[in-house]
Amino acid sequence: MRELRSSAFWRAVLAEFLGSLLYALLGLGASLRWAPGPPSVLGAALAFGLAQATLVQALGNVSGGHVNPAITLALLLASQLSLPRALGYLLAQLLGTLAGAGVLYGVTPAPIRGTLGLSALHPGVGPGQGTVVEMLLTAPFVLCALASFDERHNGRPGSAALPIGCSLALGHLFGIHYMGASMNPARSFAPA
Repeated sequence: MRELRSSAFWRAVLAEFLGSLLYALLGLGASLRWAPGPPSVLGAALAFGLAQATLVQALGNVSGGHVNPAITLALLLASQLSLPRALGYLLAQLLGTLAGAGVLYGVTPAPIRGTLGLSALHPGVGPGQGTVVEMLLTAPFVLCALASFDERHNGRPGSAALPIGCSLALGHLFGIHYMGASMNPARSFAPA
């Protein structure tokens, strides 16, 4: 409980909130359709990957730049994160993505908003198939994050940014066609 009284703890929780807000704002914003025609899969994949990489780089020294409950839970299960910190991060990530989706909703014209980047199954893809694809995409992304955050990488969180961002973008390139490729429970929760 001493951790809860530390200013570093609250700074890290605030960093996760702000990072999640920006992640949702930038990623979901790139998923909006401003012009007729099919959405840009490459644009959305790059936006989410670059947002994740940028936030890992910017917030890595403060909180690790998780901005994703799947990463936070994986680090908790790997005993790399305390339970109070994990709970603080999870709450901050959910509230941050809600705030980011709310800001996006407020600044986007109504005809453009649509579903605000809500992940949805492609016609013909069943819920079971979508769940399996989402798990198959999230697993290598989380493994990449665990390997990149490993302390044996000389403690340089900046070196984690590029592989994590690329892993997320790669997952999106594959999964957007199936169900929108969330790979982040908070990102799915916010527009819903």
